[in-house]
Amino acid sequence: MSTALPPDPAEDDNDADDPWNNAPIGAGNYVTPSGYARLQTEFNQLLKVERPAVVNIVSWAAGNGDRSENGDYIYGKKRLREIDRRLRFLGKRIDTAIVVDPASRDEALDQVFFGATVTVADENGAESTYSIVGIDEADPGRGRISWVSPLARALLKAELGAAVRFQVPGGWRELEIVAIAYISLDD
Repeated sequence: MSTALPPDPAEDDNDADDPWNNAPIGAGNYVTPSGYARLQTEFNQLLKVERPAVVNIVSWAAGNGDRSENGDYIYGKKRLREIDRRLRFLGKRIDTAIVVDPASRDEALDQVFFGATVTVADENGAESTYSIVGIDEADPGRGRISWVSPLARALLKAELGAAVRFQVPGGWRELEIVAIAYISLDD
């Protein structure tokens, strides 16, 4: 009688929630220097700290005998699969990363490109600021939007003072670009 766990379909490399599913075909993996550093930090933390700790737990649990009812062994192996899956994902992202430093941009400061920090005003005059960043570093709560988001796509290549329209679930919205800056994004 086999006591092996059945494969978990959620552990496939093809994530339904993978942010790259929304990227245009053939698009580069653009990332800011701080986003690249975060990817590397997470990769190194998993590889050098978390994975060895879980391997030690699994090794210890395997030495305790019957593995079919050994929670440390079963959940340790599951955690190892999760860590290995994340390491593969991060490794692919790091290998394909195209690092773009917005602070080094010295031309077209009146036009929106990747890495720009853009201040926009809505029809009521309320201002919001967004930084256009890579897919892996998007955080709308902090004003960092992915370059493939509807708002970023509307903003890209627009010039200072231009009005841009984009679609949201409630209909169309229009914003005016009131400021464009190219600065390094720190965490």
